[in-house]
Amino acid sequence: MSLLNMKWNRSKRPIILVVALLMSAAAFVGFNRDDKNFDLAKNLDIYYTLFRELNLLYVDEVQPEKLVKTSIDKMLESLDPYTTYIPESEIEDFKFMTTGDYAGIGALISKFKDDVVIAQPYEGAPAQKAGLRAGDIFLSIDGKSTTDMDTQDVSNLLKGQAGKSLEVKVRRPGIDKDKEMKFTIVREKIHIPAVPYFGMLNDKTGYIRFTNFTKDCSEDVKKAILELKEGKGAKNIVLDLRGNPGGLLWEAVRVSNLFVPKDQEIVSTRGKVKQWDKTYTAPALPVDTIIPIAVLVNSGSASASEIVAGSIQDLDRGVVIGTRTFGKGLVQTTRDLSYNAKLKVTTAKYYIPSGRCIQALDYSHRNDDGSVGKVADSLITEYSTHNGRKVFDGGGIAPDIEVKPEPLSNLTINLITKQMFFDFATRFANSHKTIASPTEFEVTDAIYAEFKQFLKKEKFTYKSRSEQLLKDLKKAAEKEKYYDMSKEQFEILASKLGTDIDKDCKQFEKEIKEMLTDEIIRRYYYRVGAIKAAIKDDKVIKEAVIVLNDKARYKSILKPKTEK
Repeated sequence: MSLLNMKWNRSKRPIILVVALLMSAAAFVGFNRDDKNFDLAKNLDIYYTLFRELNLLYVDEVQPEKLVKTSIDKMLESLDPYTTYIPESEIEDFKFMTTGDYAGIGALISKFKDDVVIAQPYEGAPAQKAGLRAGDIFLSIDGKSTTDMDTQDVSNLLKGQAGKSLEVKVRRPGIDKDKEMKFTIVREKIHIPAVPYFGMLNDKTGYIRFTNFTKDCSEDVKKAILELKEGKGAKNIVLDLRGNPGGLLWEAVRVSNLFVPKDQEIVSTRGKVKQWDKTYTAPALPVDTIIPIAVLVNSGSASASEIVAGSIQDLDRGVVIGTRTFGKGLVQTTRDLSYNAKLKVTTAKYYIPSGRCIQALDYSHRNDDGSVGKVADSLITEYSTHNGRKVFDGGGIAPDIEVKPEPLSNLTINLITKQMFFDFATRFANSHKTIASPTEFEVTDAIYAEFKQFLKKEKFTYKSRSEQLLKDLKKAAEKEKYYDMSKEQFEILASKLGTDIDKDCKQFEKEIKEMLTDEIIRRYYYRVGAIKAAIKDDKVIKEAVIVLNDKARYKSILKPKTEK
């Protein structure tokens, strides 16, 4: 019997009203869904017709693949920096980021002036074994000239099937500039270790440098802990996460699990698709839940690094030392697309054991100009650690002990950006066969004098920030016709603020020598040597050693502050 033929009586009216409301709601939802589908179809059609017309009529030849990628990249960029499109041509680079493995010659490359050069060959990799050095300038690869190529083009030529050889021609600075050097290199499968170095800082304190959360990196950290404890007698552990940009979330859970009990909650994720919300607990028995730990962080510690540092802090399992972390509390999921491409899309935020999310930037509420602001102070919430200490969300992990790095002088920054350290170290290494060990080598006054002569020969110049501001002020004064009445004062200021390279090299000698030391040691002892050399003068490491060896202070940091 249809509704129209039913008898309308008082007892049935509420039921009919509910059914009618549900039908209306369903129709409304369906209308909204259809409306969204129509908008999507309409805009995709507009995009297709626009692209077709461009391809057909644009005055110059266009590259369809490049145009599409540019439009996709710009679209995703409007959401957040972590939602990205990965075309098939970049899949190998994506795999390297998650596994630390690839097939190639085993070297970092970079742009140096107009050339692509080897920035650092990996120790024991094909490039180093064949005789290539940092600073070598690529001329050709398998007969293809590298002139006008960028680093990605050169990287694509160097990578390939393991076991297959390639021929590389380079020019070496410091050697006859017209001389070509030829190398035949056999590609190998390259693995970049997540723990490039671990060792003892003193007879009680072990140190682990941990640089990336790639597949199975937790096993590398576990091995380092066991060797330090059982092989070298470590009673404390320093876990250095400075500059570690993160990686696989599951590996962050496993690394945290090395120090906390099985089944302990480490992190949870929550997003729009509720079925994907998940709580991650420690899956295995830990290595050690008692040994004192200092976790070192800075503004370059992000994502998975923040999960580890944050969970250690929230569970009062160790002390966090350094500066505030980056503040990336967003989770990405990789989805397959057509033609072997992939989409890495932000699907959730992660929350550490206290319940806080440490995402620093609010991408969902942009400013009128499209820029993204920090999470407002009014929206920052207080949470409590396991022991009742106060911690806060909305901007990375704040360290328990803050140790700020010394700011670099404008001179040193210019020497870095203009690649003076790199160029000098290249020439130094090509004229000096050996140097002292990483822990003993130092830049002597003679080497420093040689560096200053090198700067003069290269006609190195720079302007201080003060000079630039004065120059801008002078322009403004001239425009507003105040300069003539203040000309004398401007000239006095200009003479006082003007850069004097000899004077500045003397004033900032200590930090310049430290930079030179690092760059030169890398030429002879590679990445591990540079880490060993840097440890001895590292303020953050020194503070960690002091705290870990002062048990009373260590314990007091992990207790809540009493109200006065």
